[in-house]
Amino acid sequence: MSESIFTYGAPALKFGDGASDEIGYDLAQLGARRALLVTDARVAATGVPERIAAQMATYGVDATVFDQVHVEPTDASMQAAVDWARAYGPWDAVVAIGGGSSIDTAKAVNLLLTNPGELIDYVNAPVGGGQAPRNALYPLVAVPTTTGTGAESTTICVLDVLAQRVKSGISHIRLRPTLAVVDPALTLTQPAGVTAAAGMDILCHALESYTARPYTAVPRKLPEQRVPYCGSNPISDMWAEKSLSLMATSFRRAVTRGDDREARGAMALAATFAGLGFGNAGVHIPHANAYPIAGQVRDFRPAGYPPDEPLVPHGMAVALTAPEAFRFTFAAAPDRHLRAAQLLDPAADVRGDPAALLPDVLLRLMRDIGMPGGVGAVGFTEADVEDLVDGALKQHRLLATAPCRVNGDDLGGIFRRSMSLW
Repeated sequence: MSESIFTYGAPALKFGDGASDEIGYDLAQLGARRALLVTDARVAATGVPERIAAQMATYGVDATVFDQVHVEPTDASMQAAVDWARAYGPWDAVVAIGGGSSIDTAKAVNLLLTNPGELIDYVNAPVGGGQAPRNALYPLVAVPTTTGTGAESTTICVLDVLAQRVKSGISHIRLRPTLAVVDPALTLTQPAGVTAAAGMDILCHALESYTARPYTAVPRKLPEQRVPYCGSNPISDMWAEKSLSLMATSFRRAVTRGDDREARGAMALAATFAGLGFGNAGVHIPHANAYPIAGQVRDFRPAGYPPDEPLVPHGMAVALTAPEAFRFTFAAAPDRHLRAAQLLDPAADVRGDPAALLPDVLLRLMRDIGMPGGVGAVGFTEADVEDLVDGALKQHRLLATAPCRVNGDDLGGIFRRSMSLW
């Protein structure tokens, strides 16, 4: 019997300029009295976390700031945050202020403050033990300062597992934030390179959830077998379509004119909508490929990010194989791919090869916003394809959501065709 049930979950949401000024009130309503604020050094330097902490005090919430989050966090950096939080606790709430790295680190800290074991016990199999949390977590308020990750809406925590040189994640409904506070004004200082990478993450969240395997395409599950990523469904489709429409008119403007408040607001809303969609439907091949790209980086240092160590930002890593991934998946859902391309670029020429329409729309956009021209442009060669494929194949949870079956040869072809995109 085929599945006939889909599930949907989302945090409470507060959106708009100035929304971050009300966090103290929101925490007090949750009964919080001592909150841990998790952020990174660059966000801390803006003064936003200290301002929010001071504002929280007026509502009787004592806040302490941890500002050593690692950009593209690892199991080691997350464990360091956990150790710090244990040393300076106890806490009864966690607030994450920053990009996906801060929000994901806060999720990991919250998990291990409230549950036994080590991080690797909870990391998705086969990289980790795939264990589910036993206990409820503290209330988590997520305050994104970048527009893209959607981490404020999802049940996912992403990290590099250093010993295995692979990026993986922890996925459980208890990791979903209690409240997402999206204040577009906090994104005005986001550099162009960060805006571009984060924006590609928004697009791929929307595109992958929209083209994901339908929730009806799997055998009927028992209640205890249901997972947050259930496949494309009517509610996630609605969020994905709206996100793509907003990005069509705001993305390029936000990258080239960072002080354009209208574009920043539209991107923040698009990121929120995409997060509400993919946080339930799931993502697939571009995200699975992104994990080994980011985990195996050698010397690439992108503009707008800290120069002290190499990294491929998550959204950039996702984008690099997206055109070829969607070319590969086209036959599984032609109407979805064509509709997505037209939402993203209403002026796209539909008279050519239908399978090329969405890849071509993405390639034009990637050139316009300064994305690298392929996997080779961030330091990989064809000699690395076998290792990249091996890392992608470990992302069982993601590949299971693809609209068609994908094997190592398929992924190898996508990586090879993505070495040079133009």
